[in-house]
Amino acid sequence: MNAMPGRTPGRAPAFGRTVPAPGGLLAPGGISGLGRVGTGATAAAPGSPSALRREARKLAAVCVLLALSAALLVPLTLPLGWDETVYASRFPPYGPPTPFSAPRTRGVPLLLSPVASWSDSVVLLRVWLLALSSAALYLGLRPWLRVVPRPSAVWVAAALYGSLWTALFYAGAAMPNHYTAMGALAAAGCFAGRGPGRGARYAALAAGLAVTTLMRPNDGAALTAPLLLAAVAVPAWRGRGRVLAVAAGVAAGALPWLVEARLRFGGVARRLAEASEVQGGMRPVLSVADHLTTLDGPLLCRPCTGDGVGWAAAAWWPLLALLAALGLLAARRTRTPWGMAGTGDAAPLWLAAATAGSLTAQYFFLLPYAAPRFLLPGYALLAVPAALGLLRIADRARRSVPVAVVLTAVLAGHLAVQAGLAHTHAGIQEQAREDWRRIAAVLHAHGVRAPCAVTGNDSAIPVAHAAGCTRTDPRAPERSDAVVMRRADPPPWARDWPRHPVPDTYKSGWTVSVRP
Repeated sequence: MNAMPGRTPGRAPAFGRTVPAPGGLLAPGGISGLGRVGTGATAAAPGSPSALRREARKLAAVCVLLALSAALLVPLTLPLGWDETVYASRFPPYGPPTPFSAPRTRGVPLLLSPVASWSDSVVLLRVWLLALSSAALYLGLRPWLRVVPRPSAVWVAAALYGSLWTALFYAGAAMPNHYTAMGALAAAGCFAGRGPGRGARYAALAAGLAVTTLMRPNDGAALTAPLLLAAVAVPAWRGRGRVLAVAAGVAAGALPWLVEARLRFGGVARRLAEASEVQGGMRPVLSVADHLTTLDGPLLCRPCTGDGVGWAAAAWWPLLALLAALGLLAARRTRTPWGMAGTGDAAPLWLAAATAGSLTAQYFFLLPYAAPRFLLPGYALLAVPAALGLLRIADRARRSVPVAVVLTAVLAGHLAVQAGLAHTHAGIQEQAREDWRRIAAVLHAHGVRAPCAVTGNDSAIPVAHAAGCTRTDPRAPERSDAVVMRRADPPPWARDWPRHPVPDTYKSGWTVSVRP
């Protein structure tokens, strides 16, 4: 729909209320380009097919740009981490296989299989994962183009989420959280959508929920609850179609986990109990402060004692909350002429906020430790209303130089902090993971080679894998060929074994005790 002659671009003739025009932070003209439809020329309406295709191309460009940024900040040569090793070792090129504990699922190995099944190249695997994560970001946000009142907010949301250091660091990682986030984002967007193509939209809703549940069943359950509640509570969203799609998606995603629970663990209850034990005992806790401390790292805070809060990184929480609140307010005051959402323009954004809260609450109140990647699904969903809030501020910045200066400074500072953290943690992990190879070299130098068994008090699984050994229980001394300790003495049964220090490690204090 073209703008009518004599009307201000961006005004909706059907409603007579101002609809902010599309634009974005990275549009030509910088801050002043945000929210601009044109410079007097006739422009397509924000909801027209041509406008949506244009915004989809911008979304794709942002996804590619973020993947390239991740490749620059996090080396493609970064050795696989502990969790990544567990997933990759399902395949012979990355063997020997490491223990696959009850909390883990088969979703990540499925993602790795096109490369890991035939190649042991870490670089090739990370290139594949970067491409996959970029495609997932596009597919996760694509449904929102027909839902939000300003389609340009979708690629701004991609930039907000994808520029976080955790998203950049894990873009090329063999970890489930980004894909959990994108599945949840796509599911919520398809759930909120209306208009033609209902069958395809319900299929995509089921697929998004299946991906989330396949990657992390607890996240699938946390996503299912608010979607089913919305299908009952919101009149415009009532109907069997949405309910059946949600049920089919969560069932499909949970099926492999349920089958494995029966075959390997003796049933669902036993697997849940074992998973809870591995996680430190899931119970009512308050770990918000722990998650606050991880906003600038470390990758795993278990326990978080002695770790302070990096306030520059912690500014992300109030910034996200402020932008999301402004976005919800802006959507409430906006009415789109194309009527895609059908429930008032704020309803889909409230759904995004509700699902974000449900996905985050389990980590805040049930898990006794923290990791920054756990919050990626919540960040992804809140990025949509936050992007609308950012566009609203940018509209104000066009008319106020002080607002433009402050906005530019805040965004520049935020991006600098996030990029710096991604690069810093990549460097830390590169050095720390090389310690495993250094320890393996000492083991090999003293005759410990495959087939062999290793135990220890710290990082025993990745050390054993790097040495080509299996990891044994410290309580089974008769099976161990060596004991790897950090800043501790070996167990009593190995006190008389020859002890060898590991030189030039990133973390000091490593020793290797070898059976005589």
